[in-house]
Amino acid sequence: MNKKVIIVGGVAGGASTAARLRRLDENAEIIMFERDEYISFANCGLPYYIGEVIKDRDKLLVQTPESMKARFNIDVRNNSEVAYIDTVKKTVTVNSKADGTYEESYDYLVLSPGAKAIRPNIEGINSKRIFTLRNIPDTDNIKAYVDKKGINNAVVIGGGYVGVEMAENLKERGLHVTIVEAAPHIMAPFDTDIVLSVEKEIIDNGVGIILNDGVKAFKDNEDSIEITLNSGKKLNSDMIILAIGVIPDTGFAREAGIKTGARGHIIVNDKMETSAEGVFAVGDAVEVVDFINKTNTAIPLAGPANKQGRIAADNIAGLETTYKGTQGTSIIKVFGLTAASTGNNERTLTRLNIPHKVIFVHPASHASYYPAALSMTLKLIFNDEGKILGAQGVGYDGVDKRIDVLATVIRLGGTVTDLTELELSYAPPFSSAKDPVNMAGFVAENVLAGRMDVLTTDEFMAYDKENAIVLDVRTEMEFDNGHIVGAINIPVDSLRERIGELHKNKEILEYCQVGLRGYVAARILEQKGFVVKNLTGGYKSFSISDFGSNKVEKNEASKGQVLDTDTQVIKNGVDKGVNNYDKSLDACGLCCPGPLVQVKASIDELNSGQILKVTASELGFYDDIKAWCNKTNNELLDLRSEKGMVYAFIKKQ
Repeated sequence: MNKKVIIVGGVAGGASTAARLRRLDENAEIIMFERDEYISFANCGLPYYIGEVIKDRDKLLVQTPESMKARFNIDVRNNSEVAYIDTVKKTVTVNSKADGTYEESYDYLVLSPGAKAIRPNIEGINSKRIFTLRNIPDTDNIKAYVDKKGINNAVVIGGGYVGVEMAENLKERGLHVTIVEAAPHIMAPFDTDIVLSVEKEIIDNGVGIILNDGVKAFKDNEDSIEITLNSGKKLNSDMIILAIGVIPDTGFAREAGIKTGARGHIIVNDKMETSAEGVFAVGDAVEVVDFINKTNTAIPLAGPANKQGRIAADNIAGLETTYKGTQGTSIIKVFGLTAASTGNNERTLTRLNIPHKVIFVHPASHASYYPAALSMTLKLIFNDEGKILGAQGVGYDGVDKRIDVLATVIRLGGTVTDLTELELSYAPPFSSAKDPVNMAGFVAENVLAGRMDVLTTDEFMAYDKENAIVLDVRTEMEFDNGHIVGAINIPVDSLRERIGELHKNKEILEYCQVGLRGYVAARILEQKGFVVKNLTGGYKSFSISDFGSNKVEKNEASKGQVLDTDTQVIKNGVDKGVNNYDKSLDACGLCCPGPLVQVKASIDELNSGQILKVTASELGFYDDIKAWCNKTNNELLDLRSEKGMVYAFIKKQ
């Protein structure tokens, strides 16, 4: 007897279920109900259509009812909402725009209702100037509004993936944009030490960020909408994008007696079966098992939804496949920057009391001697057995493939030793002989083997330093350009000769720029009988943390203030639009202190009043060159940072 399968909802989960089931069973009767007009669309691409990066609206439509019928023989009934499920009679009640209300029976039922945007009960929330983004009609409404004359600014409420992507795309459309986030930082999947770089990129591109402040009320005025924040601050805007999260759209499932979790997500087993016989559920509406910590959670991502749809179809067809859990691998483009993560972050592991260790590396995206080698930051989280629990990365090139490699190793149950043994493709334009993933493995393995004891920036700041020496092993030039308060400076290359300046009865807390020289110093000192801890990620990790001096100004300004474009002109440097120069220096691919050494040598060759143009790919150079010019009394005429490249114009005094 042929199966009759009803699928409620399309997009990622429902459409993938339908297509997979048809490929497995040509004779099954498959009916898909979709309450909206569009059954399968690229919802992750919606912000980019609003931003006009994607020009053709039709390219967002993955499948239409006609194409699903032609290729897969699926009976697609759009504008048809399933209002009630009878799990005993195995029927659904449908409210159809074209055919009215009727019942349809099923042998198997797959629920893929997705989630809907949260609209809290806040005064003024129903303003026509407040928009959410979940589907094609939402997209059309927002784009039509942005296209109007006189729409000059927007406020995005919520700093998650959708909020940040919308902020970027509205900025690209020429609007003045501010993000309001109630939490201490945006982008919850990332730890603070990674997300600070994302916030800096957003601000550097002229988008304001207000942190630690939520919305109290909205009020429509004649030509704008007023936002009152919890702090009492008021903002005025032409439009608002509400992006504070989603909730599962599962009311009809609960009414049918199907078990749901604490936040309303449908509970399923590893075959995607619900508590009701013959009923499966997939996508944003289901509660899944976290692949790392094994607790129940909800992670609304397109990739897992597609896989869940395939697994539901497999089990309906009798293949007995299972879903092993979601590890939350995700990535986002933020102007020129890429940020990506996989597995658990430190915040989650700490909340669940799961012991873990952390290391940072700041490698180049490819061989440093090949043009346009850009630095990245990788954070690796692992346990005492070396099992990888999570990873995060941020940078301007090559972050995506490194996180994908790390995600694969995690999925296969790999360890930090596996990272050291990975044989990854190498040629100078693409990587280094020791890939950044290998480097992360080397550092983590050294920690586990006891060859190096490390501190994160947070641990370093909380550490009792009363009986410790803070040692900076960078060059004197780097030290003079900026160092941790209280540190003494002994360059690593002079350490053996000057080791007598250190006391063995005191603990040594030492650091270099990114960690490598610090490791060398640690090995020297430990074998000489010292107790040593190395700051993982070095001064670079410290300088981009909440504790770094270059962040204090930003965090203070973020509390209840809009960091607008004018603020950023000051924050980003001199920017006088200098174009003429007497000599140019390409310092790309050089690690600190290389760029500064080359700058000094080049300046020494110039006459007073002549101008040097410097191009560097080490982001630390941005702050280093300001300090160096101030110290040497040379005039910094112009300083710019664009997509990972730093451009400086220096006039010799």
